[in-house]
Amino acid sequence: MPIDAAKATSAEPRTTELAWDHKDVQLYHLGIGAGAGTPEKPHPATDPDELRYTLESALHVLPSFATVAGGGMALAGGLSAPGIDVDLAAVLHGGQTVTVHRAIPVRGHATQTSTVPAVYDKGHTKANAAVIVLRSEVGDDDGPLWTCDTQIFVRGEGGFGGDRGPSARLELPGRAPDLTTERLIREDQALLYRLSGDWNPLHADPEFAKLAGFDRPILHGLCSYGVTLKAVVDTALGGDVSRVRSYTTRFAGVVFPGETLRVRVWRDAPEPGRIQVSVTAADRDDAPVLADTVIEHS
Repeated sequence: MPIDAAKATSAEPRTTELAWDHKDVQLYHLGIGAGAGTPEKPHPATDPDELRYTLESALHVLPSFATVAGGGMALAGGLSAPGIDVDLAAVLHGGQTVTVHRAIPVRGHATQTSTVPAVYDKGHTKANAAVIVLRSEVGDDDGPLWTCDTQIFVRGEGGFGGDRGPSARLELPGRAPDLTTERLIREDQALLYRLSGDWNPLHADPEFAKLAGFDRPILHGLCSYGVTLKAVVDTALGGDVSRVRSYTTRFAGVVFPGETLRVRVWRDAPEPGRIQVSVTAADRDDAPVLADTVIEHS
């Protein structure tokens, strides 16, 4: 069997050295739409608020950069773990959490420690899938920097008799959102985003996308994840990336380059310091994109 859950979860932690500098941060920010027009800022390329993401002398690091620091080694490490041998065409990103322990520096060298805490068996559903849970803990000489929890959804690999795992869903607040904003995904967005390290051809090669069951290449889930965090930071947190403490989501649907994301935000849901978010594809009757999405902040 391509996935040996017992072997994967009992394997020794794997360590990887990560390094990045301002060019990596700037490329990531551009890959999630920094400098592009928004309803709030139609011409923002040289707006001081945007230059915090794009100009090295003013740079602040969005916490979701943790998912690509060092070339996106967290996800790659999960797919190369002992006991795991899967077809990339069957792989989708199921969910993501980033917990920030302190501000991510513009230039860094750190050690990543990766484990597989769980492999869940969704074989009793129509999906017939396995879900690989990968945890990556990253720190440098000054201590912990961030923790990433990644859920990798592998179609056709369920039915091995394992724990089905959690299935609870987060209900949206029963009131109108406090704010709604939209973000256009450019036609070349996936091609730019993949330069940060996720080279899965699903996001660039039309023929590979067809093998995976899609009419054309889809946007990286983590690109939607970054676009959304930037939108919330810019509109609900005063543009202050340092206020973000953790950010979690479930990838509920695909996005095609050229579409528009509609981001709905509920502040203090259900308590201060907690923002709940819903993200949909505005061009497809608000088809779900990100669900169970929460940002905890100071």
